[in-house]
Amino acid sequence: MSLQYIGLSEINGSLVVLDHVQGASYDEMVELQLDNGTTRLGRIVQIEGERVVVQVFEGTNDLSLSNTKTKLVGHPMELALSREILGRVFSGAGKPIDGLGDIYAVKTADINGQPLNPVGRVYPRNYINTGISSIDCLMTLIRGQKLPIFSGSGMPHNQLAVQIVKQAKVADDNGKGFAVVFAAMGVTNDVADYFRRSFEEAGVMERVVMFLNLSNDPIIERILTPRCALTAAEYLAFEHNMHVLVIYTDVTSYCEALREFSSSKGEIPGRKGYPGYLYSDLASLYERAGIIKGAEGSVTQIPILTMPNNDITHPVPDLTGYITEGQITLDSELNAMGIYPPIGVLPSLSRLMKDGIGEGYTRADHSDVSNQLFACYNHVQEVRSLTSVIGEDELSPTDKKYMEFGKLFEQHFINQGFDVNRSIVETLDLGWNLLSVLPKGELDRIDNAVVDQHYDHEKAIKDFGLSEDTIIKELHNANAAGN
Repeated sequence: MSLQYIGLSEINGSLVVLDHVQGASYDEMVELQLDNGTTRLGRIVQIEGERVVVQVFEGTNDLSLSNTKTKLVGHPMELALSREILGRVFSGAGKPIDGLGDIYAVKTADINGQPLNPVGRVYPRNYINTGISSIDCLMTLIRGQKLPIFSGSGMPHNQLAVQIVKQAKVADDNGKGFAVVFAAMGVTNDVADYFRRSFEEAGVMERVVMFLNLSNDPIIERILTPRCALTAAEYLAFEHNMHVLVIYTDVTSYCEALREFSSSKGEIPGRKGYPGYLYSDLASLYERAGIIKGAEGSVTQIPILTMPNNDITHPVPDLTGYITEGQITLDSELNAMGIYPPIGVLPSLSRLMKDGIGEGYTRADHSDVSNQLFACYNHVQEVRSLTSVIGEDELSPTDKKYMEFGKLFEQHFINQGFDVNRSIVETLDLGWNLLSVLPKGELDRIDNAVVDQHYDHEKAIKDFGLSEDTIIKELHNANAAGN
């Protein structure tokens, strides 16, 4: 037997207050019936004895304090699930918005997910190929990992998200069981249309589940969006043994909705007005990535967030960095140079890549190439700093080669374009080609036997159209003078 409560005690923005409510539970769904017979859904967000606070999804316009009828549903919000969700577009609250009708549910699942015993987790291994060289080689995305993208305003993170959805695939022969769950939070109509159109034009829509929350939608829906997306991902991964990549943007928009929501409840704010529980709230999303023992599927996450004022110490990127396993950072200087994707190599890392690359996963020389490219590009930055002081003419012949390497690395390796999809073999071969521009003696992080196998200076000169004089003869003369 369910009780129906008539009347409301208080209306405050999107929140309504009910008194003398018995048997209520946190996060329980509520149905509100208006005078005109229409119903709205809400969620219990606060309980104080017999006093409950309900967040109304569609807003509180036209609600009456005296005549509104409220009924507790008895369960938290649930998402209708079946394999039919692939290729469909939903609102942030999980309602179909593509005009193709409702989902015939095989099962319904609580959007908050199920508790997972840490002992039941399997350590993530094997990589997901994104087709983007700088990610695949230098900060490899491992299956079951959570690897955020730190971006800024005006940066092409939306294009990067679309490109990853278009190109991403698992590396093994079972790649048919690969799906992408894409969630957009607080985006404008034109951005939402861009995502839909891009996926349809690329012909990947049949393996994508989309959740779109627009900027004019209620903030409560923005809080539900990533949870609905992750619930769909978990269903496909653990019920249908699929490898699922979850991309959701923009986490900063989600956190701002959480801040607004917290403020309306009258909670004491923390850093920059965000609630004190922001860390645990983000963790409840990010920690839903991984592989479970006995299951063939996996959930991999790429949350995208924009850093306000490009400040990496802002609470959202700061707390995200604590929870996740690395980050991909977009660089405004590279973006200003017209390089796409403008991935800042040095501040980016993937903490799990060491165990998911190499022999049996990518290629035996992957780790060597990655370490050497990092080391060389780091030296390039040092040389550039030195150049700003003493001028390029005063550099040693070796440092001049590093300057050459830096330009080539940015123009050919990082810069790849929106439509270019490189295999891991092409990426590693390109890495060797770039390293071959440098003198052999500079490759000090790779075993000599491996260097001898892959190093080809003449091919590098030819491929990049470089002058032999500027690359070899100066060094030869310098070495001769030294001897």
